[in-house]
Amino acid sequence: MAKPAVAELQHEDEAVRVTLWRFAPSTETGWHVHEYDYVVVPVQGGTLTVESHAGGRAAYPITTAVSYARPKGTEHNIINDTDAEIAFVEIELKASAAR
Repeated sequence: MAKPAVAELQHEDEAVRVTLWRFAPSTETGWHVHEYDYVVVPVQGGTLTVESHAGGRAAYPITTAVSYARPKGTEHNIINDTDAEIAFVEIELKASAAR
């Protein structure tokens, strides 16, 4: 396993959890399953590597300030295989779990 990426909790209440993720070169999130729908806002773009339990491993470019969303239940490991830092803000929509 690579070194862990740095997760900085910036805000949490009953509706949302906001985390700044910083990926230095050769860091990763580790395997995890998202328990809420979430939005990703890239702060420092680059190309991350996404691993899936099905054995897939794919390059995933993210662009600074170009957001995207994913549903709860997404399971993966996110890795920075590049020589540059990559960062994004992850906004988990806890209120969506109640719908």
